[in-house]
Amino acid sequence: MAQTQTGDYDYDLFTIGAGSGGVRASRVAAAHGAKVAIAEEHRVGGTCVIRGCVPKKMLVYGAHFAEDLEDCQKFGWEIEGKSFDWKKLRDNVLADVDRLEGAYTDTLENHDVEIFKQRATITGPHEITLADGSKFSARYILIATGAHPRMPECQGAEHAISSNDAFHLDELPRKIIIAGGGYIANEFAGIFNEFGCDVHIVNRGDRLLRSYDEGVRDRLLQISTMKGIKFRFNTTFEYIKPCDEGGYFVKLSDCDEEKADLVLFAVGRVPNTKDLGLEAAGVELGEQGEVKVDRFSKTNVDHIYAVGDVTDRVQLTPVAIREGQAFADTVFGGGDPVAVDHGCIPSAVFSHPPIAAVGMTEGEAKSKLGSVKVYLSDFRPMKNVLAGRNERSLIKMICDGENGKIVGIHMIAPDAPEMMQAAAIAVKAGLTKADFDATTAIHPTMAEELVLMR
Repeated sequence: MAQTQTGDYDYDLFTIGAGSGGVRASRVAAAHGAKVAIAEEHRVGGTCVIRGCVPKKMLVYGAHFAEDLEDCQKFGWEIEGKSFDWKKLRDNVLADVDRLEGAYTDTLENHDVEIFKQRATITGPHEITLADGSKFSARYILIATGAHPRMPECQGAEHAISSNDAFHLDELPRKIIIAGGGYIANEFAGIFNEFGCDVHIVNRGDRLLRSYDEGVRDRLLQISTMKGIKFRFNTTFEYIKPCDEGGYFVKLSDCDEEKADLVLFAVGRVPNTKDLGLEAAGVELGEQGEVKVDRFSKTNVDHIYAVGDVTDRVQLTPVAIREGQAFADTVFGGGDPVAVDHGCIPSAVFSHPPIAAVGMTEGEAKSKLGSVKVYLSDFRPMKNVLAGRNERSLIKMICDGENGKIVGIHMIAPDAPEMMQAAAIAVKAGLTKADFDATTAIHPTMAEELVLMR
């Protein structure tokens, strides 16, 4: 343990933002012997725990029961009088969020991290000022303030909600228009669709999920359309106007005015750097307001670091956690500096069905490597066959044509994210198609397709 001395400072580390990255950095720094404080103006836990991945995944679970209750009949089950209570699910999810907030708070307190539940800004070299006027000094300052939903500019945009608000609705909309083509838009489209809402996705571009492989993107569009989700591409909002009897009149660029009960904007996230005092402190920001850092998460100011979504490197919770850990080990661990490898990061979209990916897409591989071999498994999962559900899964493996090294795996299938976590280890480790071929399949599973592709 590298014991640090506060010396002329109140704290060795003052973290602004108690999300996944900030909490991990603060806890680990304290474990290394640092005196640590953390400030959070909203709720401990940050976007992922309070208004993002965790409550979203709970809603995804809730939505899956709609199809399970339908499919179970072919498996011999009869369920009479089934009904869905949105408020019950909503309240149970929010109660678990409260529990998790308490757990994150306990983690910090158990490591003697002092928590200030108010806004903090940088007001001078090594100086932090809280909303109540209290001033503290710190040897190091860590910015971990995350990001917030981008809200487009159009007439009446203030009448739309963001993903933050979707967890608190008093009732489900009969018709919802969702703006965006990324993972948040597609996830909430699947959720609301399974809950019986009429869902329309409006995207200003011509494709969904730009960073994902074309094959799985096309399959999601096909399946989502089959499930009843409507898509409109190359379309923008002209206005949103409240309706006297409730709901909104919405005018899109490619059609006449229409009525909707709710409009949700899911068009990206903006780093939370406004009014933090970063410019006055001399911290360099990027075009989107993101904090610019080096590979060790250090800004251009020696004592100020930043991790997580506020840096806009890779906006994923596990990445923020790794960056927080690496920062704490580098600055307070007493060993060699630790940098996070941002290459070959696996990710998932919890759509219906979900998508998971790691490594290069087919297009990226052809552009970078030239010689590429692509293996496909396009199949109907066993459960879907018996249930009578006409929904096919797709697994795609991209290999270097020269040496057989697997450079990308992409899939859309039930439980794709669960399969991908283990597969991503193999891709990260540089295994080849021959290594997969030499592995005995577990039968009958969907995951066996990974080692049976020819």
